[in-house]
Amino acid sequence: MDAEVTDAPERGRYEIRVDGGEVAGYAHYRTTTDGLVVFTHTEVDPSYKGRGVGGRLVRGALDDVRARGVRVLPVCPFVRKWIEGHPDYADLVDQVEESRVTD
Repeated sequence: MDAEVTDAPERGRYEIRVDGGEVAGYAHYRTTTDGLVVFTHTEVDPSYKGRGVGGRLVRGALDDVRARGVRVLPVCPFVRKWIEGHPDYADLVDQVEESRVTD
């Protein structure tokens, strides 16, 4: 399965398109005034569940965030759990904001 993750800022989300352009899922975000990317919700079309689409989506979104040199706040439980399982992405999490949300 071919998959491509792109930022769709006009919709406030990263999208993953598979097999010729069909949107299989998305990760909603908002950007704060200081550039922090807050991931709020992730959704994958039920026909793609269990095929690794959600993980590819999060990885692609976080790779883009890293390339832009900004930090993230994973409010979305899926994004938070994915980062916990991939510690090489933990450096992207804004620890100050994270502690304010989880305390």
